[in-house]
Amino acid sequence: MLDLIEFLAMGSFLGLAAGVSPGPLLAVTISETLQHGKREGIKVAVSPLITDLPIILAVLFVLSHLTGSDFVIGIIAFFGASYLIYSGMESLKIKKDSFELNAGKKDALKKGVIVNFGNPHPYVFWLSIGGPIIYKSFSTHVWATILFIAGFYMLLVGSKVGVALIVEKSKSFINSKYYFSVIRTLGIAQIVFGLTFIKVGLDSLNVI
Repeated sequence: MLDLIEFLAMGSFLGLAAGVSPGPLLAVTISETLQHGKREGIKVAVSPLITDLPIILAVLFVLSHLTGSDFVIGIIAFFGASYLIYSGMESLKIKKDSFELNAGKKDALKKGVIVNFGNPHPYVFWLSIGGPIIYKSFSTHVWATILFIAGFYMLLVGSKVGVALIVEKSKSFINSKYYFSVIRTLGIAQIVFGLTFIKVGLDSLNVI
């Protein structure tokens, strides 16, 4: 039971960190909300539910051919650690007015799909972090996998929807000290989580 809760918590944390941290998809979510209202912002927020499935399947296919190599798994773990630590440090450095808002016509869902397919972050995340965690969850229980993915997308999409709703009510929120405090706290947590991936890499390479 504790293992299942651990995977749910892990997915929820990673989803929240990805959901509220500045990036192309969040910028489009905010932009569409400010220009056309919360409905268009929410359409952008849910676009990962459309774009990520083929990305996840492709990554799992690649990883299924690599799981027999501890060396490769170790390298992937170091890559994931580097990504998390870099992402966390970027969150710590974030400043106000970080979002560029571009005017345009209503077509929010299409914009969200295009932006997410062209965004390297989902590919990097699922190859170096999400994919290996899913493989680990398979050996625990199928519910561990389900809870990890459910937690991740509930918080990824839910946090972006929350931002859209808050932005429509209070357009100053996105540059408020409260929002940046949340981002920086999650940044520190990502760095700590990245350090645990270094341990996984060292274990796979039989260094420790």
